[in-house]
Amino acid sequence: MTGTLVLAGTPIGDVQDAPPRLSDELAGADVIAAEDTRRLRRLTQALGVTPKGRVVSYFEGNESARTPELVEELLGGARVLLVTDAGMPSVSDPGYRLVAAAVEKDVRVTAVPGPSAVLTALALSGLPVDRFCFEGFLPRKAGERLSRLREVADERRTLVYFEAPHRLDDTLAAMAEVFGAERRAAVCRELTKTYEEVRRGPLGELAAWAAEGVRGEITVVVEGAPERGPEEIGAEELVRRVKVREEAGERRKEAIAAVAVEAGVPKREVFDAVVAAKQAGA
Repeated sequence: MTGTLVLAGTPIGDVQDAPPRLSDELAGADVIAAEDTRRLRRLTQALGVTPKGRVVSYFEGNESARTPELVEELLGGARVLLVTDAGMPSVSDPGYRLVAAAVEKDVRVTAVPGPSAVLTALALSGLPVDRFCFEGFLPRKAGERLSRLREVADERRTLVYFEAPHRLDDTLAAMAEVFGAERRAAVCRELTKTYEEVRRGPLGELAAWAAEGVRGEITVVVEGAPERGPEEIGAEELVRRVKVREEAGERRKEAIAAVAVEAGVPKREVFDAVVAAKQAGA
């Protein structure tokens, strides 16, 4: 019989948030794959757990090489526990490659649900949470960051991002530029920790605040784009949307068709707007 891969959520701050099953899994796993073995040691000490199984590192730098080794353990019947530094494995953390490889081999994959920075930030943001999308970390380069933001400029669902504190001011400024300075957002810092802070306000104000310097682990929640009727979308906006899709890799014909559908206007209207803009040198 094959073994079982267990993805275990770990505390994002307060160790008392650890789910009860986490201690059982840490104590009983045959192999524990940890993003940082030193953090794992601190966690097990805090929980009063002594792992019986072998502990191996599993992080971005060795994920590709170590995945086949762990799959062999699973095929041999081992119970492999995967933990990352905080939150749920695979969510902007190592794990996806191992899960995909295990599924391909028909190995059972289960989870110990735990704390989530994404859901915690959403709940505290004060923004709509009935529909949302998680965008992870934005690119570090300014041009690539702007391009990624433009792809979701018209997204009506609430957006959630992770960001490093030293890049937060640039990211919020870019968001204000693309989404509009008045778009509502919340910056959630050090969630569940001693210095937890949730700063809410328009993106423009949050960008000015972040320019003074911010520390800690950051999750940013941004309100979705307001719904607009077809009559509000002018030729310039139609052209901008086509360009965004083309920059993302779509062919112009497909981009025009998609924009026409989302804007609720005839394809000919979008096509004419694009042609006119090209003739005008826009």
